[in-house]
Amino acid sequence: MGMLRWEAEVVVVGTGPGGATVARELARAGRRVLLFERGGPEQGRPLYGTHLGALRYTERGGLFFTPEGIQVVAPHMVGGATGMFAGCAAPPPDWLRTKYGIDLRPEVAETIEELRIAPLPPEHRGAASTRLAEAARALGYAVYPQPKFIRPERAPRFRCGAHCLLGCRCGAKWSAAEFVEEAVRAGALLFPYAFVERVLLEGGRAVGVAGRIRGQPFIARADRVVLAAGGLGTPRILQASGFRGIGEGLAMDLTVIVYGRSRLEGNAADPPMTWSWEDPGLEVMFSTLMDPWLLYPLVAGMSGLRHVATWPRWRQMLGVMIKLRDALSGRLHPDGSLSKPLTPTDRDRLQEAVGIARRILTEAGADPASIFVSPMRGTHPSATVRIGEWVDADLQTEARGLYVCDASVFPEALGRPTVLTLIALGKRLARSLVRA
Repeated sequence: MGMLRWEAEVVVVGTGPGGATVARELARAGRRVLLFERGGPEQGRPLYGTHLGALRYTERGGLFFTPEGIQVVAPHMVGGATGMFAGCAAPPPDWLRTKYGIDLRPEVAETIEELRIAPLPPEHRGAASTRLAEAARALGYAVYPQPKFIRPERAPRFRCGAHCLLGCRCGAKWSAAEFVEEAVRAGALLFPYAFVERVLLEGGRAVGVAGRIRGQPFIARADRVVLAAGGLGTPRILQASGFRGIGEGLAMDLTVIVYGRSRLEGNAADPPMTWSWEDPGLEVMFSTLMDPWLLYPLVAGMSGLRHVATWPRWRQMLGVMIKLRDALSGRLHPDGSLSKPLTPTDRDRLQEAVGIARRILTEAGADPASIFVSPMRGTHPSATVRIGEWVDADLQTEARGLYVCDASVFPEALGRPTVLTLIALGKRLARSLVRA
């Protein structure tokens, strides 16, 4: 089998929000861009947004667990994790600017205007979710409607609920695949089903990447390489390229959902995460969220077999999500496995947050005896190639011409939705590369 070869000015690996943004901006500026994606173009296909489809386009069929029992959902498709996200937008935390010197305010403002990011209209926030929000507000929390990458008017028929976590089928939700399409229209070349194995280095400089497309080996040479394969994918490539120490310590934005049964309609039919609130002392974000119908009994069963009996009443269940800003711990191994132990402090904070969620559910009308907690999930694998350690403030590694633009560069857990921050980082990096 012969070696495939290409040349360009810039190679971008990964089509999530960071990589797609970089590719779009560079292609629009007239740069010759090659864009490699491990997965395929799933959106618009018959199985996209279904349980069966999710088995195909998530790593290990969604059954990727750490030894500590944390489930990690890592989608592989054009658009990356935005193909399965809840459509939430949040600005970068202030500490990214004050502590690390990364000021993304201009790029964030531009993105909010361009994509018309805003909370859903009140009539689309869901009656049960609003009931949970009112319960949280009654307990003293500053509840706010969650800004979204979702615009109901984009959909011929807006239909959004718990199933949207599998992928948006109605078309209301923005995905980074849209930026990929714009990049291709501007001249970028997209290569799906491409597994990039390593970066090519010569004299301390990146000169391209090597890997396989549907089993066939390839080499793509370029003046600059941007790795945007995600918090788990990018460090694997760097490890295989000879970078030592990469993958020591990672963040996950550890997440659980606390469930309780209500006599009224639950929030399964509501769009995910329409209302949010925070506990700054605990460094925890709460939001309204339910698992999709077929995933729910698996989650319930992992929490205790007796909870599977609540499945027939799935539509009466109320769900409150807890997202914990976790401390760096664990390690990503070169074989792709990872460990992520919780620190004692993280365990204590999570336990206290669960107690708060229980009180909110009870206030909203849930039966206290029915309340249970889902297993932990790592929703935002990140901080594996941290700013200040492995990349500088311009996102360049120690190898000249090699940049990273995905969640792996976060110096700490964000503890909030990441996509808006990643788009802003992508715009900032692309404009720097255009000026260079």
